[in-house]
Amino acid sequence: MTTQERRLAELLDREAIRDCLYRYCRGIDRADEATLRSAYWSDAQDNHGIYNGPVEGFFQWALAVFRTGPRNVHQISNILIEFKGERTAVVESYFNALQRGPDGKGRQRQFQLAGRYCDRFEKRGEEWRVIKRVVVFDWVEEQAAPEASEELRFGQRRPIGGALPDDPIYELLAAHG
Repeated sequence: MTTQERRLAELLDREAIRDCLYRYCRGIDRADEATLRSAYWSDAQDNHGIYNGPVEGFFQWALAVFRTGPRNVHQISNILIEFKGERTAVVESYFNALQRGPDGKGRQRQFQLAGRYCDRFEKRGEEWRVIKRVVVFDWVEEQAAPEASEELRFGQRRPIGGALPDDPIYELLAAHG
């Protein structure tokens, strides 16, 4: 493989890793189980603070949260990818997240979070996915949850983002299959 071919392969691998990170955000924000699962290998480990263990347990925890109809927005930036051989990468990604949903007593709670996903990715076949994730929290701020309904607060700013299958992105994906 020439130097140029190696550099091109590395660029393609970097883009595949970024795409995986973005799939995670769509999966968690749109309550889309299949997309969320596509970001991890089935034997991955996940430490989200509130949950630490095999990724299947994280999925079960997330599915329970999805049923409460939360509103989540995750944004990723400052993605630093360091390859450790041809099939492993250590990836640090900064995140900002806004989360709103009911607590165990049914009260609406809202948080602004910032931190980093510290991930080990593995490439299996031609695909990169997370094999180990540690979520590092650098900022947590509880905010007063709004009392007015979303319809009132958003007014004519429509459509309002939603969960699978109601979010507009799924109609576009299905139409252009």
